[in-house]
Amino acid sequence: MPRTKVEFKNEQGETLAGLLETPATPATKDRATRFAIFAHCFTCSKDVAAASRISRSLAAKGIAVFRFDFTGLGNSDGDFANTNFSSNVEDLLAAAKMLEEKYQAPSLLIGHSLGGAAVLSAAHHLPKVKAIATIGSPATADHVQHLFIDAVPELEAKGEARVRIGLREFNIKKQLLDDLNKNTSADHIGKLRRPILIFHSPVDSIVSVDEAAKIYTAAKHPKSFISLDQADHLLSNKYDSEYVGATLAAWAERYIGLSATEAEKGESSTASKSLASDSKRPEVNDGEVVVTELDKKFLRGLYTKEHEIISDEPLDYGGENLGPSPYKLLLMSVGSCTSMTLRMYANRKKMALDDIKVRLVYERLEDEERITRYLSFKGDITAEQKQRLVEIADKCPVHRTLENNPVITSKLEADF
Repeated sequence: MPRTKVEFKNEQGETLAGLLETPATPATKDRATRFAIFAHCFTCSKDVAAASRISRSLAAKGIAVFRFDFTGLGNSDGDFANTNFSSNVEDLLAAAKMLEEKYQAPSLLIGHSLGGAAVLSAAHHLPKVKAIATIGSPATADHVQHLFIDAVPELEAKGEARVRIGLREFNIKKQLLDDLNKNTSADHIGKLRRPILIFHSPVDSIVSVDEAAKIYTAAKHPKSFISLDQADHLLSNKYDSEYVGATLAAWAERYIGLSATEAEKGESSTASKSLASDSKRPEVNDGEVVVTELDKKFLRGLYTKEHEIISDEPLDYGGENLGPSPYKLLLMSVGSCTSMTLRMYANRKKMALDDIKVRLVYERLEDEERITRYLSFKGDITAEQKQRLVEIADKCPVHRTLENNPVITSKLEADF
């Protein structure tokens, strides 16, 4: 699925880092794209396996998912010690505002663990959200205190403590404890009046399934509960997170309008643009690529006989940033061909090469255009082998094609 790095500012002006996972297939006349926000668990990041897998699964069903690192976590700026549950909610609202301004207002909120409590709170301020899902979530934010209960005396006495949560250590301040103690009631859940889907494992050792029961009891219909059987809290088993993604997509379709309404079919929003002027996939022969317009600016559908993706331009250039730009596609072509060529060579030479990363940068200089390719490797290989791989990279077929200055001609065809 296409993935775009997106940064935005929180209320304090700090830069938060996120990823937007978008459907590989563009929206059609009869099938809209909707946007969702995924809020990760306490002290986790946007890159936790469950968030990544669920986002990809939803994107495959036509739901674009934005996940980001809360302040002070992952790649986001700020000091974690100065954050609390209320600041997490503020970060969610800032993310929703950014999506509405640059793409489309989110219609689905998804929260994992404490992120679930956060979306249940943030939804009150987001009238365009049509449905909410929680995964292994507590009914109230104060539940998270059990993770650092031994540090409470030190927090009360000194105002700050160093705590170990999972495999990492964090500095936390008493203001976090005070803020959590303000969020002890589940009454606000019943006031949402929006569909809620609750996922929880009966063997969750971090957040008891009793918390799911509290959410379900507090919520008004329509509400649903799905048991995750033997899943752990972080959904570390790939099957569990993919199951959540698949069932969540099927449930959400009923509420967030993936099937476009008659009014939407006629609007110009990118969420409801068709693949082509006749809303049908163009005919593509073997060995061909066909490109069609999806709007009157830069959004384009790119097709082979078996595959389809979209391209666009960044917001700064007047596009909507819903897909990679033509130059980014060029870099992707060189990079993917390079990686494949290196893997074929490494396998043939039986190298202990575990992984390959290819990073490419395009520059337009005064007297030339330049693509710089950076290679890095993971595995038990020697310096000599690495140098040989650098040499092999130049043998990538796409690289050779570009160096051969291919002739490009344009010919007219009959109107379609």
